[in-house]
Amino acid sequence: MTTPVRDTDRNTDRDADTSAFVPPAAGATPARPAGSGPLLLGVRHHGPGSARAVQAALDAARPSAVLIEGPPEGDALVSLAGDTQMRPPVALLAHAVDDPGRAAFWPLAEFSPEWVAIRWALAHDAPVRFIDLPATHSLALTDGDGTADGETADPDYGPDSDPGTGPDSGVSARALRIDPLAVLAEAAGYDDAERWWEDVVEHRGAATDPFAPFDAVGEAMTALREEYGDGGHPRDLVREAYMRIQLRAARKEFGDDRVAVVCGAWHVPALGAKTTATADRALLKGLPKVKSEMTWVPWTHHRLARHSGYGAGIDSPGWYGHLFGAPDRPVERWMTKVAGLLRDEDQPVSSAHVIEAVRLAETLAAMRGRPLAGLTETTDAIRAVMCDGSDVPLGLIRDKLIVGDVLGEVPDSAPAVPLQRDLTRLQRSLRLKPEARERDLDLDLRKETDAGRSRMLHRLRLLGINWGEPAAGRGSTGTFRESWRLRWEPELYVRVAEAGVWGTTVLSAATAMAESRAVSATALADVTALAEQCLLAELTDALPVVMTALADRAALDADVAHLAHALPALARSLRYGDVRSTDTAALGEVAAGLAERICVGLPPACAALDADGAAEMREHIDSVHTAIGLLPDAPGRPAGDLAGRWGAVLRKLAARDTVPGVIRGRATRLLLDDGRLPEDEAARLMGLALSPATPPADAAAWIEGFVGGASGGGMLLVHDERLLGLVDTWLTGVPDGSFTDVLPLLRRTFSAYEPGVRRTLGELVRRGPAGGDARSDGSETGVPGFGAGIDETRADAVLPVLRLLLGAPAARDFASGPEHGNDNDLAGAAR
Repeated sequence: MTTPVRDTDRNTDRDADTSAFVPPAAGATPARPAGSGPLLLGVRHHGPGSARAVQAALDAARPSAVLIEGPPEGDALVSLAGDTQMRPPVALLAHAVDDPGRAAFWPLAEFSPEWVAIRWALAHDAPVRFIDLPATHSLALTDGDGTADGETADPDYGPDSDPGTGPDSGVSARALRIDPLAVLAEAAGYDDAERWWEDVVEHRGAATDPFAPFDAVGEAMTALREEYGDGGHPRDLVREAYMRIQLRAARKEFGDDRVAVVCGAWHVPALGAKTTATADRALLKGLPKVKSEMTWVPWTHHRLARHSGYGAGIDSPGWYGHLFGAPDRPVERWMTKVAGLLRDEDQPVSSAHVIEAVRLAETLAAMRGRPLAGLTETTDAIRAVMCDGSDVPLGLIRDKLIVGDVLGEVPDSAPAVPLQRDLTRLQRSLRLKPEARERDLDLDLRKETDAGRSRMLHRLRLLGINWGEPAAGRGSTGTFRESWRLRWEPELYVRVAEAGVWGTTVLSAATAMAESRAVSATALADVTALAEQCLLAELTDALPVVMTALADRAALDADVAHLAHALPALARSLRYGDVRSTDTAALGEVAAGLAERICVGLPPACAALDADGAAEMREHIDSVHTAIGLLPDAPGRPAGDLAGRWGAVLRKLAARDTVPGVIRGRATRLLLDDGRLPEDEAARLMGLALSPATPPADAAAWIEGFVGGASGGGMLLVHDERLLGLVDTWLTGVPDGSFTDVLPLLRRTFSAYEPGVRRTLGELVRRGPAGGDARSDGSETGVPGFGAGIDETRADAVLPVLRLLLGAPAARDFASGPEHGNDNDLAGAAR
């Protein structure tokens, strides 16, 4: 499925737009000359200075109609922009009806010139029309290599970075393109195009003539278009032809001087060009079409800040929003916001810091020859004054303020697919509001509301709508607890539209998708994972279909690795089924059958494996061992029958020389941990594995299996001097020629231990061999570095602390007799 991606708004404005706070000059606003034609307002999208300039120009011209660069399908939705529930950032979402994943967004922020124009027109009862190429064409257009148009970045970097150009804005990345902003900056002697635009446009004072800035930008773009033509953007010619057709129709309806056009500055020369309607229609002839739908969806500042995917490429939407919303003294207000944020994080920031940071920012701007302090200067001042030169707090400032975590809102009356409406209903009934910021959610499945939230999140995940991701719980790890990490991203609205083909409600759509996946699945592990998802999502209607598919795949699959990979999901499903009171009898029968087949087929499957195959099989053995511990015994079998059979399989693996060392070592360790293997027997098996007759590489693999990974093998060596002595003796006896071969394997094994464990092992080995040191009385010590017996004096020194912790009586309260035995018991516990 091809998805056109809006990567159009390359507004990497690091410092911008404090010009909006310079009060307009006194005097009357000059009127536009009669017969001057339509008012063409070429803008840089998502710039607060451009937005303010558009507001001033519209107030001065008072046009009868406003035309905006954007998909005409949005005309029917534009009235919703005046709804009290509508709160930017928002975006127009268009998607193909037959392929909802083929979609495009047109994001608008509060400081977008297009949004300002829409709001102005609605407030003055002026018609608003979008005049760009319709989404029905732009969604159907593809590049020559088959890539959906719009997957590459919008070429209009600079004055026209085109957030409203839709998915038809891009052409093949192989095409030669120019950056109009960079060309103008270079001509002015700047090596940084962004800084030039900010200094000459965004940081300018308010003009006496509100139309003058647009005239100047239009002249500059005209010169560039004369020099570079389409600038390597041939698709723009088609779009501009459609815009001219719509502009002619509006001029005919409202009059030449009564129409205002808000568009990217790059398009201004094309809209003012003298062309014929016949020539423009010829450019549009034969364009492909696809049936499409459009609606408003909430957007986020994080999305506006992205340069790929559905982003708009604005580095600092939070900063822009501040500049647009602050009535005066933007730098002072910004520093106050930063100080408040740092204080909330317990950072010692005072009003004196704010005053000094403002002074430093203004001084930096003067030293750098800039008319006003921008984001670069304020950030440098914050780093020096409020952060003591550290960049660490700046990460928080960027995330919370410079970018921000704002999520827009759209009214309930906005068009939506039935699935989206059902999801909205569930979100409200379960009191789980979508938020742009990432947050953790802990659920107690014994509570009905939390259980409903869990069902909804699992069903959405099955549908590919990943609003939440399971996370490690901070508290209880029992089966009645779930932890999620939630974050709502705007493109999830596309995923909802895609999933709408499966049903009109979350439940029906998830059920239909699960049944379809069960029928089409070819791998056993896929079906078992699906069964687990169905139990977690409580899709009772889909379970019979899934269980039938599971039984069929399990009966036909004879690969032990596949069976071992599938069993853990079934074991987890049985446990979750108990929590959710789901009937899992059929699932238990399948799981028991898989376990028995694994017990029969595992020993021969482990013979003659290479290193990679042995490592993979070791992981399967670990997962099966955990799964069997969760499975109940089959009906009619004695208690512990399955665990006993599994233990016998591990004994076979531990004793067979044809089994790779990493598997033999792992089997030995699992038996030892379960208490099925005496310590003396484990030491004997280790001695055999590390004997001189064993090749060093095989011995190292056995060690990795026995004490490697995060299984607590390091602590086992710390507390069992016999095993540590065997490893030490073997390692010191490895020939020089073989040592370099086994070193990487040993390093991998021991590097997984905690630093404290590695340090303790090093101390034990340094202090001497496992046999211990001779004491003055001729006896031998036990563990190297430790005494052979208990030091009574040192043990008694712990007693006062234990009494304090346990609330026991003081030593003087004990008398001889039975009470004194309590003291001895306490001492024994301390020892």
